[in-house]
Amino acid sequence: MDDQNKNLLIATGLSFVVILIWFLLFPPPEEPAVDQQEPVATAPVEGDAATTPSTATPTEGTEGTTTAPQAETADAPRLPIDTARLGGSISLTGGRIDELILKDYTVTIDEDSPKVQILEPVGTGHAYYALYGWAPGNGLEPADVPGANTEWQVESGSSLTVDSPVTLRWDSPAGLTFRRTVAVDKNFMFTVTQSVENTGEASVSAAPYGIVARHGEPIGRKKFFVLHEGVVAMADGKLNEIDYSDMPDMDMVASEGARADVTQVAENGWIGFTDHYWMTTLIPSQGTAFKQVAKYDEGRDIYQTEAVLPTVTLAPGETQQVTTQLYAGAKEYETIRGYEDAGVDRFIDSIDWGWFFFLTKPIFWLLHHLHGLIGNMGWSIIALTITLKAILFPLAFKSYVSMAKMKELQPEMEKLKERAGDDRQKLQQEMMQLYKKEKVNPASGCLPILLQIPIFFSLYKVIFVAFELRQAPWFGPFQDLSTPDPTSLYNLFGLLPWAAPEPGSTLALIFVGILPILLGISMFLQQKLTPAPADPTQKMIFAWMPWVFMFMLGGFASGLVVYWITNNTITFTQQYLIMRSQGYTPDVFGNIKSGFKKTPKDDKPAK
Repeated sequence: MDDQNKNLLIATGLSFVVILIWFLLFPPPEEPAVDQQEPVATAPVEGDAATTPSTATPTEGTEGTTTAPQAETADAPRLPIDTARLGGSISLTGGRIDELILKDYTVTIDEDSPKVQILEPVGTGHAYYALYGWAPGNGLEPADVPGANTEWQVESGSSLTVDSPVTLRWDSPAGLTFRRTVAVDKNFMFTVTQSVENTGEASVSAAPYGIVARHGEPIGRKKFFVLHEGVVAMADGKLNEIDYSDMPDMDMVASEGARADVTQVAENGWIGFTDHYWMTTLIPSQGTAFKQVAKYDEGRDIYQTEAVLPTVTLAPGETQQVTTQLYAGAKEYETIRGYEDAGVDRFIDSIDWGWFFFLTKPIFWLLHHLHGLIGNMGWSIIALTITLKAILFPLAFKSYVSMAKMKELQPEMEKLKERAGDDRQKLQQEMMQLYKKEKVNPASGCLPILLQIPIFFSLYKVIFVAFELRQAPWFGPFQDLSTPDPTSLYNLFGLLPWAAPEPGSTLALIFVGILPILLGISMFLQQKLTPAPADPTQKMIFAWMPWVFMFMLGGFASGLVVYWITNNTITFTQQYLIMRSQGYTPDVFGNIKSGFKKTPKDDKPAK
């Protein structure tokens, strides 16, 4: 096998390695069997049940109960939820908030698309709900306190609205009167006030709790490296995230009767489940100590989070009450920040900012405000890219000046190589002297690239996780910048009378859209600002890279590809003008033509 064939195979192999690594770190969106925007779970097995705290004292070491929320029947009484942004109902069986529809959001951009539903009752196949109750303490048995299947009575209110809370009542056989008042604001925050009145003749104790339970792992999880889906919790300023896939591997905790992660919160905290765009979170009153639990019941395949508040003791005739909040809705930046400003400690961290939060937060802040000024997310991404390039321009200028000087030194460096021969140490010394004499730093050309890597990753993170990009239109066919380019070479971008391939299919991967093609072209032109490397293997790899990236990014969010095209275009323009200002005129078209020339056999490197 001659050297050219070897180099071709090496270059091809390396290209596929790059593709493999990239897809492992940033896999393209998958098309699930059901809509991936709707956070639902797999159907529960018959007899599934969420566990409820069995004792008012978290440290006693007793196992959790198996009290089960029963499946809804057709005639199960319900209280409707009706606000400008929310619809659904509360089941009087258990007093569960288990049906919640987001009126502002549809599953897809199609006109007939249904509204997004984030909570569903037991028995629907996608059980996901919030449950409140009291754990029995001294003087009480499980039957003496309200649980998952308690039949509540309506004491006041016929429908939960912003202006009209509802109050439920249950009289315990132990001589206790339990009340639960549920209120909701104009967005997604419920306020749940639980009270208990001791009408008996003996002192008793109990602990109020809140539970968010989900039957089975959610269908349509993205399973992306850059996206967290699962438990999200804050405990006294410390963020804790547990993926759904990691919950079955948690340690067995005897006091919980299941695999669990237990944290004692001293003052401020919250816990719940987060999906790509939606979140359901329990929020005890700030300044209140509570037990924070993330639990997985492997026997019933139930994921749940709990907030168990301190035990209260009631003397005869005494009444105690506790108030908690429940956030159930979209992960809107402004809405969540508003609740943080209102006192929910570090609630903005419920958005998945990732490892580079020190970059993702300011980048999103800038994008958010640019969008507020421009009103179009596509143009806002372009404006953001221009802004980031302007901030990095001093480093870019230094880099491109250094590159231009390096080009000028090429003839001298070739002479040094001839004089040094095989003496690499001598060659290195003379090259360093040349750099010092000409005041050239060969490493300075890497600085913008090194800085751009975390910025690119952070911007990708922002574009992927930010709710504000969901179904955000740009122009023409680009009506959702959070999804891949809807155009396709397969039908000449809509000119031919047949549909484009289904997203995620093999044809969609091959017949990419117009944005990935523009990405490949922009990367190709940027590459041609400088002559190709002399080494045949390097030359082959560089020649392949633009087109490899074209296919790799074809399945990525359109917003990210828009950023990358803009970035390449600006970089090309900056580099061309700066290099010309330094007396070096890049021969772009000459470099393009040379790329199509075959290497003569006589020019092949010696074996």
